[in-house]
Amino acid sequence: MQDLKLNEYKILRKILSIDNFKGENHNSSGFNQASTNTTRSFNHHTKKIFVGSWNIGGVAPPKNLDMEDWLDTQNNSADIYVLGFQEIVPLNAANVLGPQNRKNSMKWNSLIEQALNNRIPIKVVEEDKIAERQKIYPLKEQICAASEHGQDFQCIISRQMVGMFITIWVQCDLYQSIRHLSVSSVGCGIMGCLGNKGSISIRFCLHETSFCFICSHLASGGKEVDRRQRNVNATNILSRTSFPSGPVLDMPQKIIDHDRVVWLGDLNYRICMPDSATQSLIKRREWETLLKHDQLKLELTEGHVFQGWYEGAIDFPPTYKYCPNSKDYLGCDQQHMNKKRRAPAWCDRIIWFGKGMKQTQYNRSESKLSDHRPIRAMFTTDIKVARNCR
Repeated sequence: MQDLKLNEYKILRKILSIDNFKGENHNSSGFNQASTNTTRSFNHHTKKIFVGSWNIGGVAPPKNLDMEDWLDTQNNSADIYVLGFQEIVPLNAANVLGPQNRKNSMKWNSLIEQALNNRIPIKVVEEDKIAERQKIYPLKEQICAASEHGQDFQCIISRQMVGMFITIWVQCDLYQSIRHLSVSSVGCGIMGCLGNKGSISIRFCLHETSFCFICSHLASGGKEVDRRQRNVNATNILSRTSFPSGPVLDMPQKIIDHDRVVWLGDLNYRICMPDSATQSLIKRREWETLLKHDQLKLELTEGHVFQGWYEGAIDFPPTYKYCPNSKDYLGCDQQHMNKKRRAPAWCDRIIWFGKGMKQTQYNRSESKLSDHRPIRAMFTTDIKVARNCR
């Protein structure tokens, strides 16, 4: 009987394991193939990359949602936008075990399209008309034509795994310079393989520089065993994520082998202090003291996981957990004292690995749509461009 249960578990893991889905993106026919240029002479260009992450708690976005509050395109525009979401759908059994629910991700991409291009969103395509696996509207097939001002953006890829969703947009004049677009997803949730927790990783080359972006949602909970499980999740994502080597057999296959790497998401690390002490420091806005007890900061310092990774200075309040449609943390005010207390924490984070990147912004916006506040970071990065390219 025990052997039978073990066999059933192995079969279920093989069927449902999300990390088996990886490979070159089949929708990238418009991208350049591997360069046949043999010269090793390069120019160096600087590009700006916006990276944002938001756990939206399964809430569908309203049509009038102000994306500018998060994207800040009017004050600080970028060349590339990488946006990652967690809990884009509720993490119930139907969404974890059933077919992909893409309605919310389609709505988010339409809002992003409107915000980046400053125009009315295109009519949303019906889900059953999207034939290819995990293809999310508005991934366009035609080559992007730059606008009069050169500011139009094109969605190069969007992917969803249960509640995780990542979408990448580039300025139109960069579109044809992106190649080797590939996806690798890792499920770390129920039974160590389902997609309620885990990661979606996207890699591509911009000219001669390789990028990898990891959108993840790690194990939740405030106990010590939960912290250890988050470390296990991160280790599994780093070891199990794999990309094809590419047509010229020299593309990096593992996350940290890429030139520029950014990890974003609800990493769920908490603050190692009694709740009462945390609440007291929150009220006095003593972020520096709180951060001395932040689990992720300790992991980055001690090197138990994320060895060699960097994070910018945090000078903003914890991003979790807020009362719905409120500026108050759950359990911190008299109105919600009788509800389950959740110690505030910086669950939502953006970290990076490798040289050639400089972080110029790291903060949060104040949308009250969910119990998390969205975060954002801006990077400047060096790009190698072959001298026969513009």
